[in-house]
Amino acid sequence: MHGGDGRIRLISKKNGKIFTGRYRTGAGVYTPQAMQRIHGVFGADYDPHKLRISLRLIEFVDFLEDHFRPGAWVTVTSGYRSPQYNSNLRQKGALAAKASLHQYGMALDLILEGVPAKDIWEYVRELQFGGAGYYHGQTVHIDVGPARSWDETTSGVGTGISDDNKLIGLVTAFDRYLPGETLELRFIRMTAFPIGVNSGFELISLAQGQTPVPVTRFVPQLPSPAANPCPAFKDIDGMDGFRWTLPGDLPPGRYAVRARFCENPWNKMPEQVTTPAFEVLPAD
Repeated sequence: MHGGDGRIRLISKKNGKIFTGRYRTGAGVYTPQAMQRIHGVFGADYDPHKLRISLRLIEFVDFLEDHFRPGAWVTVTSGYRSPQYNSNLRQKGALAAKASLHQYGMALDLILEGVPAKDIWEYVRELQFGGAGYYHGQTVHIDVGPARSWDETTSGVGTGISDDNKLIGLVTAFDRYLPGETLELRFIRMTAFPIGVNSGFELISLAQGQTPVPVTRFVPQLPSPAANPCPAFKDIDGMDGFRWTLPGDLPPGRYAVRARFCENPWNKMPEQVTTPAFEVLPAD
């Protein structure tokens, strides 16, 4: 819903790597060579079968660049952070959230050439899409997690806001799908392991003006085979890459997916989570 024109100019402040040009050649067709170079700019290893950098994030940054100043350079000051790197930043006293979306390839800190950071922050707040953090400097934090905003006085870092998986969430890879396409899901903002996930997920219809209605239950393809109905996951990577093919005759409309947790020792963790709404388009 917030995508760009498929062209972008990126440069990393940390490693100097550059990508400039087209990364998408049509609806949903992403160029592997471009993805590899973009991963390099973000400081992430590239695996064509399991992208570390969210396509939704790349599209959103492109969307912002198109809105403010088409063709401007986007300087990535902080891109992908491994969980260990993020933990090290916290130990050094940096303003790094325990459940940071940088660990999921869903966030970056950026400078958009010729555009004040505060202007970007305020615009993303108005969109009510994704996260925006502003610390009254040159950079702005952008992510494709839940809609929210903060500055250095309201970030919640160091307050225990995410302890014991209190902020755990579930997201889809994209905002729009066609019937019969593969839905890819991942859990985010985990801070304590192991986590037991009920293998039965639920597709929910979100028809406007109506109470959400369960459509069907399904068992997604898990990142690794499960021997029981409550598989336990021990790290961030293990909770990425749940896949399910949408029914070919699914009517167009707004939907969400709900997952439930099981056998968990984390008392403050919610019993279930639901993805943000996504749209199923009419079949061709």
